Amino acid sequence: MENEGHKEIKISVIMPVYKVEDYVAKAIESMQAQSLKDLEFLIVDDGTPDRSGEICDQYAKNDPRISVIHKENGGAPSARNIAIDKAKGKYLYFMDSDDWAEPTMLEDMYNLAEASQAQLVVAGFYIDTYYKPDKYMTTDYIPENAVYQTKEEFRRDAYKLFDKNMLYPPWNKLFLREYIIENKLYFPTTFWDDFPFNLSVIKDIEKVTVTSKQYYHFLRARSESETSKYVPRMYEKREEEHGWMQGLYRYWGVKDNASREMIARRYIDRLIGCFENLTNPNCELTTREKKQQMKNMLESRNTEKCIAYARPESLYGKIMYLPIRWKQVWLVWEEARTITVVKMWCKRLFVTLKTNR
Repeated sequence: MENEGHKEIKISVIMPVYKVEDYVAKAIESMQAQSLKDLEFLIVDDGTPDRSGEICDQYAKNDPRISVIHKENGGAPSARNIAIDKAKGKYLYFMDSDDWAEPTMLEDMYNLAEASQAQLVVAGFYIDTYYKPDKYMTTDYIPENAVYQTKEEFRRDAYKLFDKNMLYPPWNKLFLREYIIENKLYFPTTFWDDFPFNLSVIKDIEKVTVTSKQYYHFLRARSESETSKYVPRMYEKREEEHGWMQGLYRYWGVKDNASREMIARRYIDRLIGCFENLTNPNCELTTREKKQQMKNMLESRNTEKCIAYARPESLYGKIMYLPIRWKQVWLVWEEARTITVVKMWCKRLFVTLKTNR
């Protein structure tokens, strides 16, 4: 592809790469196909042991906008942080190397940012879940259009964006680089680093534009996906994240009922995921140990407070909450085992039920 020769780099696209040789070409090509041409594409080979780095190098030979940085493996956070310091674009965009994006995404988001002088643009997205090698179902994530010009306006409505899953990933967002650099905002070197990074971004954000248009396709396809693995210490991680959410809202001074209910429901939804994590076939704890952990979770202060305040809207969600409200370990156990079976053998049904919860 020809270099358009523009002096200004409008967007720096940052993409860490690790063990994605079957997917990375499509990710790169979806960025090359963007209608916005004034971009630089910083690809960071995070010490990948497969051919992913070589594939990226081949694309870089034919597109001067692409720069491939090779480094020792240090995880996606370190890869992104290296590229943040090298980026020259007015805005930053973070791409995952096993996904792809619609061709007008960067241009549309750039125009929205420029029109409202936004520090952050948030867009809708798709999750494509493959339940067979050649078959998938698409789940739509669509926020309401909004333009926030003050901290107070954004903080008042942030619960709506959390509810729509808009504030968790980095890939449905365009970030003003000046804001990121001035506030020294980097991805923390922790498991599931996206969420704390986004929390640090929105902590003092003022100007945010939200579009209901969808562009990004997040693919749930790989067998080693986070959705299928047993995650040691998941509960401790979820407790930590809950503390971050509570800390954010305390800092904001936002105490309305809608925000409090969202935080409580978010906690219980993830608690159910922690129960199911224990019934994952790859969990090596004994049945007795698993049930004891479930009992400890049920009797925790956070569970007691959140289950009293959470109000799921769907009948399915209300039913899922009952074993927790009743503090019945055996019911929680059976519910978690059922979720595991559905998740493993009926992925399409699992995604449908989870989406409608």
